[in-house]
Amino acid sequence: GGTTDFSAIAAMERDGSLELVRVAVGDHILLGGDNMDLALAHVVKGKLTEEGKQLDRWQMNALTHACRAAKEALLSDPSMGAAPIAIAGKGSKLLGSTLRTELTREEVSRTLLDGFFPEVESSARPATRARAALTQLGLPYASDAGITRHLAAFLGRQAGALSRIEGFARPAEGERGGTLLHPTAVLFNGGVMKSDALRERLVRILDGWLEADGAPRVRVLGGTDLDQSVSRGAASYGLARRGRGLRIRGGTARAYYVGIESPAPAVPGVEPPIVALCLAPFGMEEGTESSLPEQEFGAVVGEPVRFRFFGSTVRRQDASGDELQDWSPDELEELAPIEMTLPAQGRREGDIVPVRLRASVTAVGTLELEAVPTAPQQPDEKWKVQLSVRSED
Repeated sequence: GGTTDFSAIAAMERDGSLELVRVAVGDHILLGGDNMDLALAHVVKGKLTEEGKQLDRWQMNALTHACRAAKEALLSDPSMGAAPIAIAGKGSKLLGSTLRTELTREEVSRTLLDGFFPEVESSARPATRARAALTQLGLPYASDAGITRHLAAFLGRQAGALSRIEGFARPAEGERGGTLLHPTAVLFNGGVMKSDALRERLVRILDGWLEADGAPRVRVLGGTDLDQSVSRGAASYGLARRGRGLRIRGGTARAYYVGIESPAPAVPGVEPPIVALCLAPFGMEEGTESSLPEQEFGAVVGEPVRFRFFGSTVRRQDASGDELQDWSPDELEELAPIEMTLPAQGRREGDIVPVRLRASVTAVGTLELEAVPTAPQQPDEKWKVQLSVRSED
């Protein structure tokens, strides 16, 4: 209803058995069916405004819900030409003040296909807009409604992803070079993809990109329940954890880093340089611990501090302990920081305590970073920071 998510899965054979390996996961884009319902509501609002009818905030909410029901009816029944829309008016008489109109199939197709699935080249990327200086705090909604532009960006970023999978057959069964990742099959998910028109538009655009890049067309996989696929996938994952199903390998869908502040002379307006230390390489399996160097770092105790974390879907070659001095915005994305106060425990506030770092990914999808003092004040002394990596997937 509210997100667009892309995943690339490689199907390969190992020891005579099918093995599924997660190649890449895209950004968790807040763009989906909710946006489509709101877009249709604005279309209908325009029609009502032309009739001299003004809507308040609550009527707009009701109109959005009515448009969702009309959209679902029109997309599921090809014989319907229009769906009625009715919302309560502002008057005291309920029936007499009801606002009535309709949403046509042509309006739905034009709004959804052209607005959310525009026909673009594979080189297209999501547009960015200048933001207001002040904004209310809230969810990071996508600024570009073009799902096909987000898909082009995902496939472009992962153009060389298959070359790094050990044992994957190339090029006959996999990547053939080019400017984007070449999927061979598509599995749709989500109720909005029940629409034949939306699926056909997306497949036609994807086929055009692949043919221009020297790759064959995709095959659409069938037999899925678009409404219940997520819940069934969760149940399958639970069974696989108990050895009763096929599990998708791949570990973390990103490489994760922590920012280490480097000492530098104070310069007005210039922040101290940050080194990104790789804690978990791409594909680190759940329940494993990474090997970090025996290097000492300093942890500030007794006062509020901020841990800066970064993630990358493209730096697949980095190993645990690698330090990045420089990187481009396309390589590393800064995640939400974690602010906390490490207890001083017999030390003074603001002391810098020499520590060694440990990192692991737990079975529940949490990246744990432990700072272990080299001279502990008490047995087993350590400080722990946890970052959910499953929510990033």
